[in-house]
Amino acid sequence: MSATTGVRPGAAWRAVLAARTAPYRAVLASRVRAQRSYRTSFRLDLLGSALVGLVELAEVWVLFHSVGRIGGLDLAQVLLVFGLADLAFSVADLAFGHCDDLATMLRLGTLDVFYLRPQPLLLQLVTSDISLRRVARAAVAVAAVVAGLLVNDVPPTPRTVALLVVALLSGVAVSAAMFVLAAGIQFFVVDGAEMTNAFVYGGRYASTQPASVWSRPVKAAFVFVFPVAFAGYLPVVSLLGLTGSPWLPAWLGWCAPLAALWAWALALLAWRVGVRHYQGGGG
Repeated sequence: MSATTGVRPGAAWRAVLAARTAPYRAVLASRVRAQRSYRTSFRLDLLGSALVGLVELAEVWVLFHSVGRIGGLDLAQVLLVFGLADLAFSVADLAFGHCDDLATMLRLGTLDVFYLRPQPLLLQLVTSDISLRRVARAAVAVAAVVAGLLVNDVPPTPRTVALLVVALLSGVAVSAAMFVLAAGIQFFVVDGAEMTNAFVYGGRYASTQPASVWSRPVKAAFVFVFPVAFAGYLPVVSLLGLTGSPWLPAWLGWCAPLAALWAWALALLAWRVGVRHYQGGGG
């Protein structure tokens, strides 16, 4: 407690943090209220998002039910890969998915409004909206993770719990970095949303598949350049004690936090260069 003010240091820091985040929390709260105000539309959005997740899960079941094993994994094991990777992407999409709108904002010149506020540009963009419909898809992914843990008989030991937490947090960070990296590229391309969406959602699809079947150039791209394999496949290999594959040993799953740091380094570099390149909407 401070001798002069009588305020505990922890309370003072919480007050400062609350004051600085108040504008962002107010914007997000207004977006949440706006989406929930139209209840029928909101429920349909939730239903549509859940159906997309179920269809993608059904694709995995159909493929592995017909083939048996792909890349050394069977249906039970790839169910856990799909669940972890899709849950990580769904959570990142919930908070960062609207970064896809940056291309439209650049064409219309509406991004310039953010420059009028004394707040970081990226933080304003991230907190400008939230996609609540993604909650339904995340729920499907949670069900896949739980089912994968049960059918693979994964024991709830400190090691497995720690690896799951590390994998999920790192996977969310890697997926969020994909959105930021794609947004940074938008400053240099004209009508390039399709190209960056192919990168983002193609990376999501790749993260739900066994990386052991990839060719070496694809492994280099999705493991060492932009590490989406750390969102699902590599942690599951470590979790289940599998042998891994060439270039991808089992212990590499524990390096997911390093992969997340690398992904964010690339994303923030692309964002910083893009912002410096931007000259305004011209209006």
